[in-house]
Amino acid sequence: MIQLRAHPDNPWVGKVDEAAECSPRVLDALRQPLESGHVVVARAAGMMRMPARILLALAANPCPCGRHGTTSGGCECRPSSIRRYRARLSGPLMDRVDLRIAVEPVARAELIALGRGTETTAAVAERVRTARERAAARFAGTPWHTNSEVPGHELRTRWQVHPGALAQAERDLECGLLTARGLDRVLRVAWTAADLAGRDRPTKEDVNWALELRTGVRRGALTTAAGGGKHQETATARSPHKQGQP
Repeated sequence: MIQLRAHPDNPWVGKVDEAAECSPRVLDALRQPLESGHVVVARAAGMMRMPARILLALAANPCPCGRHGTTSGGCECRPSSIRRYRARLSGPLMDRVDLRIAVEPVARAELIALGRGTETTAAVAERVRTARERAAARFAGTPWHTNSEVPGHELRTRWQVHPGALAQAERDLECGLLTARGLDRVLRVAWTAADLAGRDRPTKEDVNWALELRTGVRRGALTTAAGGGKHQETATARSPHKQGQP
């Protein structure tokens, strides 16, 4: 099921639940707006180009039964069924996804303790506001205000990461774990991580964290929030935004 909602100050937010159950043709139609921020509708009378800036969240089980790779186990799906199921999320679509997180079911003890010692929404919102201010100051005098707006070639040339910070990303490029488009998106996430931490530019840890979020290959500690009765894999993608959007 595809859900959309909007906020006056933010782009459209789209959620596709059970994404692997959707038609691959429908999912692949999302590639253009995710890449360009626009959708083009062509008819006999002419062509119309409309804005389609969205933040897209995809949610899918890891296999048809939803138990593959969980700590509880019990998956009865054949390997061929799992491959066909996952192939419904095409490579070109997933290449436009910045954040990929596996979410385990919540254990009973964790459910009871949920919320203890965690940050409040207000504290997180303040940290995000401060990070956005850092980015806006960095991009002063340019057409951009946030990391998501900056073209990849500008990030690679005008705003440099710490020396050696891209070593793992370069290895991932060589072995095919990362594409050129993926590298640009990793850099945007790494700059966001640096802004959230109050650093002037991304470190090796920031880049590796962004790589882990994108590829799913663990390179350090990563905290995720879990929910639901089945193991789920969630992914978030966003299209280029107009000025002032996150």
